[in-house]
Amino acid sequence: QVQLVESGGGLVQPGGSLRLSCAASGSILSFNAMGWYRQAPGKERELVASMPSRGITVYADSMKGRFTVTRDNVKNTMYLQMDNLKPEDTAIYYCHADLSSLYGWRVVAWGQGTQVTVSS
Repeated sequence: QVQLVESGGGLVQPGGSLRLSCAASGSILSFNAMGWYRQAPGKERELVASMPSRGITVYADSMKGRFTVTRDNVKNTMYLQMDNLKPEDTAIYYCHADLSSLYGWRVVAWGQGTQVTVSS
């Protein structure tokens, strides 16, 4: 079983910054990709950024230059640094992982989500 736990959400003023964390635990052999998605009220879930195990991290156009994804492979933790936040960034942010388990299965896991609210 694999678990993803997000933290770091909250209320921030426009132009401010937040850093989200996603800690992965369980029967993990290796990651194929990890990423962040978000869902605003009344809207569909959308990609924020995707970090493959090999290759370049892909960001949604509206987040390029403002958001940065990093990963600590020792801690199995991924981070989302969000700078110059705008009210339209208000959403629930979800961690996502595509990985191989210790049992040889491919697992796609989601975190429970963390609320980010950008408001003055």
